[in-house]
Amino acid sequence: MGLFNRRTPENTAAVATLEVDPALAALTGDYVIDPAHSSIGFTVRHAMVTNVRGSFADHEGTLHLDGSDPARSTASIDVKIASVDTGIADRDGHLRSGDFFDAETFPLMTFRSTEAAFLGGETYRITGDLTIKDVTRPLSIDLEFNGSATDPYGNQRVGFEGSTDILRSDWGLTWNAALETGGVVVSDKVKLTFDISAIKQA
Repeated sequence: MGLFNRRTPENTAAVATLEVDPALAALTGDYVIDPAHSSIGFTVRHAMVTNVRGSFADHEGTLHLDGSDPARSTASIDVKIASVDTGIADRDGHLRSGDFFDAETFPLMTFRSTEAAFLGGETYRITGDLTIKDVTRPLSIDLEFNGSATDPYGNQRVGFEGSTDILRSDWGLTWNAALETGGVVVSDKVKLTFDISAIKQA
C-alpha cells in the first residue's frame, strides 16, 4: 500500500494523476523513533576480503509524515557516536578515538532532512544534511515503507527500512593502513543501514 496510487486516464495516456490513499493520509502526524525497536548500522570492507558490521545503540529522532503529500514529510536523527558497537571492544575504542570519529570532541552524528520524494510502489527518498565531525554534506536515503500497525499498548507505529552508500573520507574519516599484499585495511566506501520503527504522538 503506497502513499499514492498512480492512475492514467484512459483518454490521456501521457498524463498521470495522483490519488491519495485515505488509509495512509490518516497516518499524517508527528512520530518519535523508538530506539528499542530501531537500528542504525553500517557495513565496511576490512582488509579487502570481508565485511565488518556495526551499529549505534544510542540514537533518537523524530519524523513528520504527510500521507497526503510525502514531499512535506521530514526527519531528524541524532546518533551518539560513543554508542558504536561492532562486537569487539578494542575495535570500538579505536572507532571512538581521534583516528576515526573522535567521539569526545564530536559526540553526535546528525541528520536533518531537506527534501522528501515518492519514488513509486513503497519506496521513498529522503534527502538531507548528514553531519559527522562538524562536516556537513548532503545525503540521500532510499527507504521502503513497511506499513503501519497498532501495538499491544495502543501505540500507532510505522516502519521504514533502507540504506545508502557513502565515502567516509567525505566526512574527514581518513585513517587507514596499507596491506603488504596491496590495498588498505579499511575501505573508504561504507554502507549505512536504517531500520526504523516510530510511534505516533498524540
